[in-house]
Amino acid sequence: MGFRKKNKSPPVLSHEFVIQNHADMVSCVAMIILLGLMFEVTAKFAIMFITVQYNVTHTLHTDEKLELMNMYQSGPKDMATVFFYLLIAVILHALIQEYVLDKINRRLHLSKTKHSKFNESGQLAAFYFCSFVWGCSILTAEEFVTNPTFLWEGYPHTTMAFQVKFFYICQMAYWFHALPELYFQKVRKEDIPRQLYYICLYIVHITGAYVLNLHRLGLVLLVPHYLVELLFHASRLFYFSNENKQKGFTLWALLFVIARLLTLTLSVLTFGFGLSRTDHQGFSLAEGNFNVLTVRMTCLSAICLTQAWMMWKFINFQLKKWREQVQVQSSKKKTVSPKNKPGKKDSSRGGSVNGVMKAEDKTSPRSRKSKTS
Repeated sequence: MGFRKKNKSPPVLSHEFVIQNHADMVSCVAMIILLGLMFEVTAKFAIMFITVQYNVTHTLHTDEKLELMNMYQSGPKDMATVFFYLLIAVILHALIQEYVLDKINRRLHLSKTKHSKFNESGQLAAFYFCSFVWGCSILTAEEFVTNPTFLWEGYPHTTMAFQVKFFYICQMAYWFHALPELYFQKVRKEDIPRQLYYICLYIVHITGAYVLNLHRLGLVLLVPHYLVELLFHASRLFYFSNENKQKGFTLWALLFVIARLLTLTLSVLTFGFGLSRTDHQGFSLAEGNFNVLTVRMTCLSAICLTQAWMMWKFINFQLKKWREQVQVQSSKKKTVSPKNKPGKKDSSRGGSVNGVMKAEDKTSPRSRKSKTS
């Protein structure tokens, strides 16, 4: 009888060890922060990581009574909150990967290239779906859509509701967590630049909207964008399960162009017309006012360049897909086209060439002797 070969565990703190156990290590750090709430000495620091900071109470005067509203501002302590929810995002990422995506991958038997893309689309589809539903609920509650002037009226928007601030905290935490996930998930070197591009773009735009007190505009632009991205990754998941299911890409292409036009329209309307006509003009870090021409043009240029880059990638993707379809159709035509068949005249002669019959044994026919009188 032969002995079973046991899989050797990787050395402690090696690359393979960290990759295999990164979720457990991160959960331990999160548990340490949560345990800090149990002691008075560390409770103040633990609360800074877990709860949303900079609470401000506003008093609303109504006809009958006074109402208190809890609003929130932004500040440097938010970095600690983003760090804690970054840890939560890493844990959720590992749970979705292990208990959902890995089980589906075993059934589909995908190649290495499709396997990595399937995991990427699965993670992003779950995030986009949750963010889209959450963003829609905030938009309906805050009435951002019904009144477009609400995007720039009363700027600087230094205060925000709890749901709005927590939404931005989670958004920043997720996209910051996507950077170490490139290492944890062993992303291929060919895919790292592409993923780094859109991760950094998300971080810059979302953080910029949060810091510059443009959270209203950022929220309105994120929701339709997340809907388009959700449709794309959902269509790609269905495509990997069955390559004949490609109708979702057609709807995605239509909504993609509409979302780009909507983003450009709202951005030009806000930075070009709305903020330039408000009463509060100037630059003040203390007041959170960044309503100057330089900042407005920088933000508008960044958005326009990003939309142009996305459209360029979209056009290249569509052209590549169109070329692949043309090649597939041309190859099908070649296989279906009939082979060259002999003509009727050649077949009717029964193998004669120039009136002379050919013998099957490749011998010339005998010539008859002429009779002499």
